[in-house]
Amino acid sequence: MYVTRIANRNSPPAVLLRESYREGGQVRNRTLANLSDWPAEKVEVLRAVLRGDQLMPVGEGLEIVRSLPHGHVAAALGLARKIKLDGLLTGPQRKRALVLALIVARLIEPAAKLATARALDKDTASTGLGAALNLGSVTANEIYEVLDWLVGQQERIEAGLARRHLSDATLVLYDLTSTYLEGRCCPLARHGYSRDGRPDKLQIEFGLICGSDGCPIAVEVFAGNTSDPATLKPQIDKLKQRFGLKRIALVGDRGMITRARIEEDLIPAGLDFITALRAPAIRALAEEGGPLQLTLFDQRDLVEIESPDYPGQRLVACRNPALAEERARKRGELLDATERDLKRIQERVRRARRPLRGEAKIGAAIGAVLNRRKVAKHFTWTANDTDFSFARDQAAIADEARLDGIYVLHTGLKADLLTAPGVVTAYKSLANVERAFRSTKSVDLEVRPVFHYAEDRVRAHVFLCMLAYYLEWHMRQALAPILFDDHDRAAAQAQRTSPVAKAKVSPAARRKHQTKRTDDGRPVHSFRSLLADLGTLTRNQVRFGKGNAFTMLATPTDLQQRAFDLLGVSPAAYL
Repeated sequence: MYVTRIANRNSPPAVLLRESYREGGQVRNRTLANLSDWPAEKVEVLRAVLRGDQLMPVGEGLEIVRSLPHGHVAAALGLARKIKLDGLLTGPQRKRALVLALIVARLIEPAAKLATARALDKDTASTGLGAALNLGSVTANEIYEVLDWLVGQQERIEAGLARRHLSDATLVLYDLTSTYLEGRCCPLARHGYSRDGRPDKLQIEFGLICGSDGCPIAVEVFAGNTSDPATLKPQIDKLKQRFGLKRIALVGDRGMITRARIEEDLIPAGLDFITALRAPAIRALAEEGGPLQLTLFDQRDLVEIESPDYPGQRLVACRNPALAEERARKRGELLDATERDLKRIQERVRRARRPLRGEAKIGAAIGAVLNRRKVAKHFTWTANDTDFSFARDQAAIADEARLDGIYVLHTGLKADLLTAPGVVTAYKSLANVERAFRSTKSVDLEVRPVFHYAEDRVRAHVFLCMLAYYLEWHMRQALAPILFDDHDRAAAQAQRTSPVAKAKVSPAARRKHQTKRTDDGRPVHSFRSLLADLGTLTRNQVRFGKGNAFTMLATPTDLQQRAFDLLGVSPAAYL
C-alpha cells in the first residue's frame, strides 16, 4: 500500500490510499480510501507506518536536552584553525586549548575572567565553545594560571606573527594609546596623558606594532606616564633583534618619531622612517625665503621640497583644501565661543552690583577662559583693578590660517624605494592602527575594564586582546562582502585623484550603505551584529526515547551559510 496525490484541474489534489496487485500477469492499482480530508500531519504519519518507520508514543519521542549558541563559535574557532593561530601555541594541550578558548571568547563575548570561566565550564556554559574544545570543567583559577603561562609565551608568539606578516624592505606601523584601570595597586598604573578623557583615573599605555595593512603583530604595555617617544627604542630593538628585520621603515606620528629619536635611535639602528613635522617646524620652512612657499600649491596638492636642516632626507609637503576648510571652521567656532566667555567676564567686571574686582582675580578668570580652548595666542587683552578689555589678534589669526590644511611628511626613504605619493599613502595607513585601538578598547573586544593588579596579568590581558583582534582582523577580511566594510579596495583606490584627498569608498560599499543589502539581496551587518546572528545557530543535544543523547547542529540560514562559505569553514566540524 502507498499514499499518492492525484492532481485535479479545478479543485485541490486528491489524497488516496492505494495498493498495487497483479492480475493476469499485469500490475494494477486500486483505491482503498480517500484521505483528502485528512490533516497533512496525519497523512505523513500514515506514510511513515507504510514505510515501516518505528513510531513512538507522544512523550517518548524527540527530546532537546540542551541547546547552546554555537554558530559564532564555529566561525571564529574554524578560522583560528584555518589561519593556524593555534599553531603559534606550544606547550601542554590543555593550556593551548584554554588559550584558544580565551581568544575566541574575547572575540565573541568579552567578559571578566570569572564570567569567562563559567561560560566555558561544561555545567554553566553559555556557548558551545567549551564543548567544541573538550574543556570539561573550567575554573577561574585555571584561567589566571593560563594567563600567567601565556605572558611567558608572548615573545615567541609575536616572533611567529612577524615571520608570517613582516619581511625586510617593508613598512611597519607603530602607535601608542592608553586605557584606564580599575583600582590603584598595579605597579604600571600612573596618571598621565589620558586619551580616554579620564585624567582622574590611573592608567596604563600600550604600543601596537602592525603591518602596513593594519594586521597586528606585537603589543607592549608601559607605565601610564610614559612619553610617546620613550616607547620607541624598545620597538626598534624588538624589530631588529627579536624579529631579525634589517631593512624596514617605521611609520609613526609626529609625537612618536621626533627628530631626537630619528637621530639617536632610528638612524644608528639602520632603520628608515616616515613621520610628520610639528607645526613649529612647518612654520620655519614657510618663512620668507624658505623652501615651503604657498605658491607651490597653486596647481597641485603635493610637492617634494628640500631643506638644509634635513640633509639627505626627504620632505613631502601636502595641502588638503577640505582639511583647510575644517580647520578654519573649527578655529572660528573656538574664537566665537571664547569671545562669548570673555564678554561674560567683562559684564561681571562692569556690573554695578558685586562686580568682579582686582587685577589678579580678573586675570585669573581671563586665563582660565583662554587656556580652556587653547586660543590665548589669538587674543590681546588688558586689565586693571576695575576694568577689562580684549580684542582678537587678527595678525596672529591670519598667520596661523595661512598654513591651514598644510602638513609636511618627513622620511629617510630614497625616492627609488618609495615615491612621494607612496609616502603620503604610507603615513595615512596609520589610520589602520587607530582602527585597531578603537576595536580593542571599546567597539568589539573591550579591553576595559581592567581589574588586574599584578603587572604580568595586565600584560597578559592586553596581549590576549591583541590576539583576539588578530583573529577579528582576518575574519573581517573574509567576511567583508556581507559587512559594511569596503570589500573592493581596488575600486575605492581607483576613485582617488590624489593620495592627499580624502579616501573614498567603492561603488559596491556605497550601495551597501544605501540599501543595507548586498548585491545578491542579503542583509548587510556590522561585525558585531553578524556574530550575534551567527550565534543563533545552535548546538543541540538530542535524545530519542530512552536512548543516548547525541549532538546535532541546527540548519544554518542562508546568510549564515554564506558567512561560513566566505570563511571557508564547515560548522559541523566544530561540534
